[in-house]
Amino acid sequence: MRHHRVLRSVSLALAACVTMAGCSAAAAEREDSRTYFSASERVGDGAARTYATVDTNGDPVAVGIRMSATALDGLPENGEMFMLDLPEQASATVFDHVMLNWNPHGHEPEILFGKPHFDMHFYISDMAAVQGIDPSAPDYADRAARFPDAKYIPRDYIAPPGPLASELAVPFMGVHWLDATAGMIPGVYDFTQTFINGSWDGNYTFMEPMMTRAWLQTKSSIREPIKQPQEYQHTAYYPTVYSVGFDDATGEYDITLGEMILRQQS
Repeated sequence: MRHHRVLRSVSLALAACVTMAGCSAAAAEREDSRTYFSASERVGDGAARTYATVDTNGDPVAVGIRMSATALDGLPENGEMFMLDLPEQASATVFDHVMLNWNPHGHEPEILFGKPHFDMHFYISDMAAVQGIDPSAPDYADRAARFPDAKYIPRDYIAPPGPLASELAVPFMGVHWLDATAGMIPGVYDFTQTFINGSWDGNYTFMEPMMTRAWLQTKSSIREPIKQPQEYQHTAYYPTVYSVGFDDATGEYDITLGEMILRQQS
């Protein structure tokens, strides 16, 4: 699959019984939440599964992906894509499903993102809409160049100019937006992990953590705010914090979009 050409142009709480490196102390101490998992998907020599954490009222606290440590071994040389359903307990969130991509040779521009890494698209759009991002469609260019209103784009994120959108849009993904403050300067930027957003046909369509295999293997922990738009296209729970950590108890990497807040469509 032609992957992330857009980047050429624009250089939780978990279940209360589990304490994970990288979670905030407040999240780790919550005893009023419960985590539900999807079915596991084989990845490499291990597995990946999505999850949703809800509070005692059933309101979502977080969604995420857990990957076993062995999922980083035995990966194919030609890359692979996995479509992962979210548990039904995530239905009140803005997310519909997750696409996990393994990129063994990175992707363009190689000077920035040439390292072996994983992309994790948390889709707002449903699978049918994603499958409709087809360059053979006669209106593909128009739909790619149709950006959301600026008020719906997270702060500091930029995309290629409209005329380039159709060339840089990725089939079955859309147009990718990068954080202009992330210092992605060719020859200077050292990619370990980053957070991307995306759009298609006037809609804000996905949030995407992206991280290298080597960085994951260090079992580093991060916790960063997710930059927010001024307004929202959907009434749903949206995450405000992105975190990654390794759970020694279960031997899993945990990628979390958490501290969800109910936003109103405007």
